[in-house]
Amino acid sequence: QVQLVESGGGLVQAGGSLRLSCAASGRTFSMYGMGWFRQAPGKEREFVAAISWSGGSTYYADSVKGRFTISRDNAKNTVYLQMNSLKPEDTAVYYCAASSLVTTGSQNRGAYDYWGQGTQVTVSS
Repeated sequence: QVQLVESGGGLVQAGGSLRLSCAASGRTFSMYGMGWFRQAPGKEREFVAAISWSGGSTYYADSVKGRFTISRDNAKNTVYLQMNSLKPEDTAVYYCAASSLVTTGSQNRGAYDYWGQGTQVTVSS
């Protein structure tokens, strides 16, 4: 079992940057595919980015390509989401997730068996 805790959210102005962290406790997540999702009020939870267990492969939603970067440090049991050129439409609660079976990471919510509690990101204009 893996517990995930997100941090780094906050209020930023449009065009600014923010880095989210997701720290795992308990068993190491070195062999887990990892993903970031976000959910705005009244909206469906949507895929943002994913990374394979080794960190060798990354995947991004079209809406964040070129602006967001996902990375991981398995020695620290932590995955990151660097967010640049933030837009008001990026405002949402951001969740990290871990998949024990889909080690490449996935854009599908159903692939993930562990979820963090989320961290709020608000981008003002």
